[in-house]
Amino acid sequence: MTPEAQKRYDEKVRRVKDAIALKEPDRVPIMPAVALFSMLNAGYTVAEVIYDSTLEKMTNSIVKYLQDFDPDSVAGVGFNFAGEGPMLELERPKNMRWAGMPGKIIDDNSIQQFIEFPSLLDDEFDEFFTDRTGWALRKETFRNSGLLEPFTKLFGGSRFSARMLAAQVSTPEFKAMLEDLWKLNELNQEYRKNLEKLNEKVIDMGYPLFDGGMAAVPFDSYSDGLRGTILSLQDLYMHTEEVERYIEESIGPMLEMIRTQGKAPGAKGKHVFMALHKGMDGFMSDEHYRKYYWRHLQMIIEEIIKADMVPYIFCEGKYNTRLDCLTEVTPGKVFYHFEEVNMELAKSKLKDVACIAGSFSTNLLQFGTPEQVRNEAKKLLDVCAPGGGFIFMTSSGLSHVKRENVEAMFETVKEYGVY
Repeated sequence: MTPEAQKRYDEKVRRVKDAIALKEPDRVPIMPAVALFSMLNAGYTVAEVIYDSTLEKMTNSIVKYLQDFDPDSVAGVGFNFAGEGPMLELERPKNMRWAGMPGKIIDDNSIQQFIEFPSLLDDEFDEFFTDRTGWALRKETFRNSGLLEPFTKLFGGSRFSARMLAAQVSTPEFKAMLEDLWKLNELNQEYRKNLEKLNEKVIDMGYPLFDGGMAAVPFDSYSDGLRGTILSLQDLYMHTEEVERYIEESIGPMLEMIRTQGKAPGAKGKHVFMALHKGMDGFMSDEHYRKYYWRHLQMIIEEIIKADMVPYIFCEGKYNTRLDCLTEVTPGKVFYHFEEVNMELAKSKLKDVACIAGSFSTNLLQFGTPEQVRNEAKKLLDVCAPGGGFIFMTSSGLSHVKRENVEAMFETVKEYGVY
């Protein structure tokens, strides 16, 4: 890293750290999640970037974005499945569609599309809790991955010998799966190396990566990965014991994972990212939110802080009615990013507790004018910047937005957001 890049890096790290610590930095940090915008801004289609396993196109995209806009951090460099197209074709996920996939099912410039369905059915709870591995191999894998379908016929009966196992894994289907798994592992190892090079390139340019790990609220894991949105909501009334058993069994391993994440080789940052998928206003009652959601989220937040890391919490959906809960954390250690909230209310409740960010509409960046963007950015800064504890971020990742509007947003924050 050159002396100039090191100076830039140190300034940006200090700026963000001060904001999270509820201090006033030299100016309001700006670090929107770049999402698809960097690819489109560099002249690529999303499909091109997804199928470039060298990550050269993604690297070119990120470098241009940094040079064009000079953000204070780069979040989610490895997101949006850049370079993962060949691996996805081997995995054959049944719950996802991606740009460039065979059959051109979605547009070449579309963000990935997820298809929600339950992998745990109503009559499988007993098996799920008593034989989790057997259930996962014989049922969950078949429902979620075309590659792993041969597992559905494996390990039938209560006992098996080496010869029985040999016969089961010697079918043409199983052999083909194993060959593809070897290919998948080789591709993934190469992908990880290329991603590491991309991360190093960003850092060498003087831009910090605050990514340090990920975590999830147990109820989100239950809803997202096992039952789906509708059934998980019904389960709060119809399968209460099963919900409680799952989340109580899951919180321990989640806390243990957090304790080790920051020490993992190759960790580039200290922010542990969590997206809150099912905690938004109206999904569950206040009573259910505290019992099945907030209690565990609070435990995870405090464990991240105890591990000397920063909880980066992305509150998806509307979050006005949850703000009182969000105040119940160690002050000056947490970073809440809102998709949609009354930011004036959030500032009043959280100003002495946690750094806030977000709620600047990406729809405005897509459909508005530069003048509208500047006016709205100034309004948000007027509300949230005083006293510090504010990072300027958009409601969601930058994707199909106008370049002139992104320019207007960055210019306004850097000129108007000075303390």
